[in-house]
Amino acid sequence: MERLILAITGASGIIYGIRLLEEVSKIFQVSVILSSSATKVMEYETEIKSFNEFRERYEKPNIKIYFENHIDAPVASGSCKSRGMFIVPCSMKTLSAIATGYADNLITRAADVIIKEGRRLVISPRETPLSAIHIENMLKLARIGVIIAPPMPAFYHNPQTIDDMVNFVVGKLLDSMGIENNLYRRWNG
Repeated sequence: MERLILAITGASGIIYGIRLLEEVSKIFQVSVILSSSATKVMEYETEIKSFNEFRERYEKPNIKIYFENHIDAPVASGSCKSRGMFIVPCSMKTLSAIATGYADNLITRAADVIIKEGRRLVISPRETPLSAIHIENMLKLARIGVIIAPPMPAFYHNPQTIDDMVNFVVGKLLDSMGIENNLYRRWNG
């Protein structure tokens, strides 16, 4: 089973990362990395109240869950093969660290490895409004091939529920990694 890395950071929109995990775990071995801020935001936005509760709920034979300080995890090395990495949602702190090469935790180290190994990195920054600093950091990463895919729902498919909007964004993220999906109705003109 091919490996995929998913990091969930402390930006609002944890639901996108969780929904993405549910989808990719159907076909990939997934290494999930949670930041300390993600566990705090998760308390506010979901019924999951701790890292341990997240691990109990989602860790399975093909899903391994790490905390950001687990710097000796396999994904911290270029010798750990993977299709690529998602950071969903991505805080501006994490985006800034990646853009400047500041690999001080497992999330930023894994992203650094993905970049240096020439693998696909998809970042979903969740902030609004954006400052010039945020935009410059995104541009810096985009210029080296990182895919910047903010969670911006569309409405041409007439979403009826929040799940419809989440599935649209997750489907677009999967598209960005080249993973086939039918999570949303595609535009046909």
